[in-house]
Amino acid sequence: MTRCPFDPADDGAEMSFDGRMSYGDYLRIDQILGAQHLLTSAHDEMLFIIQHQTSELWMRLALHELDAARRAIAADRAPEALKMLARIARIFEQLNSAWDVLRTMTPSDYTHFRDDLGQSSGFQSWQYRLIEYAVGNRNLAMLKPHAHRADLLLQLEAELARPSLYDEALRFLARNGLPVPSEILTRDLARPWTPDDGVRDAWLMVYRDPGTYWQAYELAEKLVDFEDYFRRWRFNHVTTVERIIGFKRGTGGTSGVQYLRRMLEISLFPELWELRTHL
Repeated sequence: MTRCPFDPADDGAEMSFDGRMSYGDYLRIDQILGAQHLLTSAHDEMLFIIQHQTSELWMRLALHELDAARRAIAADRAPEALKMLARIARIFEQLNSAWDVLRTMTPSDYTHFRDDLGQSSGFQSWQYRLIEYAVGNRNLAMLKPHAHRADLLLQLEAELARPSLYDEALRFLARNGLPVPSEILTRDLARPWTPDDGVRDAWLMVYRDPGTYWQAYELAEKLVDFEDYFRRWRFNHVTTVERIIGFKRGTGGTSGVQYLRRMLEISLFPELWELRTHL
């Protein structure tokens, strides 16, 4: 039986966009699809560029959600923050899946364009650095790769002056009657986090009586959920790099796999992991 092709206009679909906003106009598709400027004729360079560009887009959304989550926690709107934190964990699930695509590139494929990357490297991503600073991993040495851009340096320094996600969570505990040490609440926000037994004990009270401290308990589990996905992202990064370049130095001058393995040792919310041993 032969059927005539279906015309969506018959169902009311808009088909004429002369002078009107279309899908491509709203999303600026032309600008996005015009942002892949290959430096070589290597087939896999397109994969490499798109994988990193899409990761940066997901990181932009993660920062948007982190900003809103911190403001919600600071205003004691915990249920709103929990939804945002759940979304951030799912964003990192997407970022994890991206490594599966990049791992289809073989070492031989990468050698065709690696030298053309110059000194550029993923550890120079200012959005990734903002995420780390926003959640509480505040390494001041990592300002240096951005010193040549005054605008980026200002953003990063402004982030260091603001309470991190973990700081806001601890302030939330204190406002709800939990014994967070005063020196933690008044500490220099820009300094790297140092694990604290008093903070661990405050979280222990939450986990020993979740019914009394239900919102704090839910918040803690959302933080752990996020860090779980974040750790997987770091691990997948290590294994992908080792699979493609082995133990060569990174294009940005780092020790490559060895550098990335050191990053695996960093815990964003150490007390939330340690307390499990003490329950």
